[in-house]
Amino acid sequence: MAKITYVEHTGEKRELEVANGLTVMEGAVNNLVPGIDADCGGACACATCHVYVDEAWKDKVGEVGDMEETMLDFVEGREANSRLSCQIKITDELDGLVVKTPESQH
Repeated sequence: MAKITYVEHTGEKRELEVANGLTVMEGAVNNLVPGIDADCGGACACATCHVYVDEAWKDKVGEVGDMEETMLDFVEGREANSRLSCQIKITDELDGLVVKTPESQH
């Protein structure tokens, strides 16, 4: 179980406990976090779960895969710390992770 902080573009924060094995996206959808729609259900076939990973966590969330890279090409406001939250699996090592949702998804 890890505590994940979801920050809306307005600065509003939601700290949630998310079970290991789930994804950051699943934690958001299960708890109705605004800005993470996950239209494809986590299949890495859309970009509606785009988040900005806090710089302190960028190297800890794993590498961007080829499919994710392709989907990220379609997001508005892509940054170096952009990720699809459906591709970040929760582990104990991610306890304290902070992600921010882009304004374009609200």
